[in-house]
Amino acid sequence: MSDSSGTPTPSPAPPVPSGPPPKVTNRGRTAVPIASANSDTTEVPEFEPFGAPGPRGFPPLTEFLDIVDVDMMRMPNEINKTQHHTTFYNSDSLIVRRGQEFQVKITFNRPYKPASDKFAVEFVIGSTPQYSKGTYIPVFPTQERQSSWAGRITNTSENTVTMGITPTPDCIVGKYYMYVAVVTPFGIRRTRKDDSRNLYILFNPWASADAVFLDDETERQECVMNEMGIIYHGAYDDIAERDWNYGQFNYGVLDACLYIMDKAAMPITNRGDPIKVTRKASAMLNSHDDEGVLVGNWTGDYTYGVAPTSWTGSTEILLSYATSKMPVCYAQCWVYAAVFNTFLRCLGIPSRVVTNYYSAHDNDGNLKTDIILHDNGRIDRNRTKDSIWNYHCWNECYMSRPDLPAGFGGWQVVDATPQETSDGMYRCGPASVQAIKHGQMCYPFDAAFVFAEVNSDVVFYSRSKEGTMEPVKVNQTHVGRMVLTKAPGDVTRRDITDQYKFPEGSKEERTVLEKAEEFGCQREKSNPPDADVDLVLPTLEVTVGNDFELSLEFINRSDQRRVVDIYISGSVVYYTGVTSTEFLFSDPTVTIGPNKSVKEVVVVESKNYMKHLVEQANLNFIATGKVKETGQIVTAMKVVTLHNPKLSVELSGGARVSEEMMATVEFTNPFTFGLEGVYIRMEGPGLMMPKSKYYSLIPAGSTLT
Repeated sequence: MSDSSGTPTPSPAPPVPSGPPPKVTNRGRTAVPIASANSDTTEVPEFEPFGAPGPRGFPPLTEFLDIVDVDMMRMPNEINKTQHHTTFYNSDSLIVRRGQEFQVKITFNRPYKPASDKFAVEFVIGSTPQYSKGTYIPVFPTQERQSSWAGRITNTSENTVTMGITPTPDCIVGKYYMYVAVVTPFGIRRTRKDDSRNLYILFNPWASADAVFLDDETERQECVMNEMGIIYHGAYDDIAERDWNYGQFNYGVLDACLYIMDKAAMPITNRGDPIKVTRKASAMLNSHDDEGVLVGNWTGDYTYGVAPTSWTGSTEILLSYATSKMPVCYAQCWVYAAVFNTFLRCLGIPSRVVTNYYSAHDNDGNLKTDIILHDNGRIDRNRTKDSIWNYHCWNECYMSRPDLPAGFGGWQVVDATPQETSDGMYRCGPASVQAIKHGQMCYPFDAAFVFAEVNSDVVFYSRSKEGTMEPVKVNQTHVGRMVLTKAPGDVTRRDITDQYKFPEGSKEERTVLEKAEEFGCQREKSNPPDADVDLVLPTLEVTVGNDFELSLEFINRSDQRRVVDIYISGSVVYYTGVTSTEFLFSDPTVTIGPNKSVKEVVVVESKNYMKHLVEQANLNFIATGKVKETGQIVTAMKVVTLHNPKLSVELSGGARVSEEMMATVEFTNPFTFGLEGVYIRMEGPGLMMPKSKYYSLIPAGSTLT
């Protein structure tokens, strides 16, 4: 275009489309959408003609076999649920485990004649069922004609046929719809779709051909069937316990677990593979990049949700997510691990929650946690960035690993707490525990990250005024001090540290660390000489609100007198090792005679720390100092977990089935001040759904019942 003078004029810009962007569909890219929701269904026709009807339509099909009734034998006390270990699921539907036969009773309108009558039982899952994809499976009663799932007639009486059906041990896990189809000369007639014939198929740790097979009945009873658990927290020398109601058999929990995979748009065809299911779930249990189940919050401000320490079980969290379709607020590591445990046990994957004491969160992928000191020996808080969690909880699940070399199956670490991304999403695992123990960090998924959580070295650097850094002390035994889980069939704990690492200082341990370096993990090579003065901090058990004494013992192992300038810092920390506030600082100078020991006592007053406390009430003491004569550095670290006042629960009334009993909860406020905004939460698997009560004030010294 140009105007009359011949100069070109610009064309008007095309209009900018308003409104939401167009929805991208599968059209032109795949023939049908990829089936990725278990809740989607397909209309299966009740009559499927073989050809076009004659001028008068089809003749009445009265003389052919017709289905009168289908009994799924789905009651808790019937053979299917008892043999498949699914009696406890609070569900009206039939729930069975793959790779194991279950029975269905079909009643026809007349006795079944094997020679002339043809029928099949059909199972359908997802939106576009196909035989080749394992989402449409017909099962036949005769030996001559069989499909991937075996079928046989186990009993015939009058018009009723009992059929045994065995799903393959690697079939898709989820909710199937069942139809019975009869072949007539004119077409196939089917039962109408009916929810009472829905069927859930789960993983089967009892079947040797299933990838999750666990050949130990006590472990199976604990890691699949137990609804109650104990999660360990606190500090490694002062272990605390948290009871948790996993509630994997509660009403609605199984559907919520299937909804989580639907929400992730996980292709139906991948849902028979425990490796894919656990990896997907590890991403979906946190809300970070996919609107998953739980929102993490470590700030201490839980105004818009439930404080992580208030939860007592998984049921409420999963049901709330499935009904509101929105992430639930709030969680920290043990809540992620506990809800993940419910998910895994509910689907039949053996799993347990484990706690690692002094867990390194290594944000730059080396095997070092760096603590930086000024050249006088005092800690430089501004430059110390790495954190060591007092404890961190993750899950182990049991499965074979056909994708790895032989020997790396068994327990696998999965972790839903959002710490670092893996393939672009916040998730971690499954990582073979065996691979972690042997330093084989190249094997998927995320073995290197977990290896660092249990094997980092704590390196103290001295930073000069010019900014150069020199390693002055390396502590190789602090991180991964102890790994615990609940003992199977008992309420005690079990130390499984030896499954993650060889004994500290052993020949094997050195070999493993060298192996890890081959895969690119940098370690601190320098080995600064140990100081000839040892510093020991005591193990303390202190209740919240009490004053206490911290006694530091200095031991001089040399034949000369030693003078140490020491810096003692006490700070309130989150359980993630991140400092909230420093409440104590003292810098005494200590003189120790040759081969003698001296105690330096620091008094810690509650009025100094109480107003700064954050949740879980952890105090972290770090003492660092410099020996005047030699310039060597001495350090010691200790986390003191303050004990909260206890609740007591008393039961009264005879504990008899179907009779009411009373639970009395008692709590006394031991402090000299009132407690405001107190929530009490209670639940019991199979006994009561979660209940909570709110008290605006509990005055000092008063008791609540």
